[in-house]
Amino acid sequence: MRSMLPGAPWLLAHKSMLKVNQPQKVSLYGTDYVMWKDATEAVHALPNACPHMGAMLSEGWCEAQKDGTSAVVCPFHALPFDALGCTVLPDSGKKTLSLLTPLELIIQGDFIWSYGGYEPKVPIPTVMNEIAEKYEFVGYTGDRSVETALLTMLLNMHDYNHQNGTHRDLFRITEVEFHQFIDNGLNSHAFYDMPTAPYTLAEKLRKPDLFLLPTTIKAHLENHFPSLIIFHGEMPLGKAAQCHFFVPEAENRTRTYILLFGQAKHPAFKVFGKTYLKFGKVVVDQDADILSKIYPNIPQKIKLNNEVGMDWVRRNFENFPDVVAPNLSR
Repeated sequence: MRSMLPGAPWLLAHKSMLKVNQPQKVSLYGTDYVMWKDATEAVHALPNACPHMGAMLSEGWCEAQKDGTSAVVCPFHALPFDALGCTVLPDSGKKTLSLLTPLELIIQGDFIWSYGGYEPKVPIPTVMNEIAEKYEFVGYTGDRSVETALLTMLLNMHDYNHQNGTHRDLFRITEVEFHQFIDNGLNSHAFYDMPTAPYTLAEKLRKPDLFLLPTTIKAHLENHFPSLIIFHGEMPLGKAAQCHFFVPEAENRTRTYILLFGQAKHPAFKVFGKTYLKFGKVVVDQDADILSKIYPNIPQKIKLNNEVGMDWVRRNFENFPDVVAPNLSR
């Protein structure tokens, strides 16, 4: 359990990821839950196993009430469970006591956070609320589970040398020019540039989306350990905040997804929102692919330059939730 950092806050979803009265499965700390949003925009979550015969409630449906609330219905015997985990047994007309303990959710605007039932050890980062106030929400993408441990996922995401290997197919990154790492304990910032090999005009005409890729990708990563990395990007058409989230579903399974926010300088920025989401999905898929091709527990006999982000992850992982005096700044 220690490997999943109990006591950290995890962003389970943005409200836009939930359709009204449509159950959805989410996993945290080795437990599956059913989550749903009712017509009043209230969000609820219960353990996913029906207490009758263990059917997955997320495979059922929602039963709406006149006041806009709803119950999730088991697909096996059609037992409805309200937000408190109570049901009404057939022919009795009586509501039971709670048979399922609701997962405690912390709703901040459209953000659905949870500590998974553990005592909070670090606060929820306020940065997402700040981004939501300044930027317009574009959408989400790349929501998938990866068969890898949380630590391995985080090391990959803070590996500033893998861009020209893992992500070469789309971005054609030729090198990483690392500039600075600012270590603030459980928060950090990394700054680097990534020159890219240019696409030909013929290639761009075949795939017009390629016109949106810059010749040099200027990266500013804002990191909030352990659940969030924000890629701040500035383009001719506007600014973007691409937010990568991580959720420990089980010891060796980690979920990841992206929320994209934008600040338009030109009306055309909104038109290309879906394209930026498409690029984000490619990044997630490429990372997931390489993580499936790594042997676990292999001793690291080579250390590259600019592994400061990985060192930051290891230090915070080993000492969580304590904040060790920052000493990795460059």
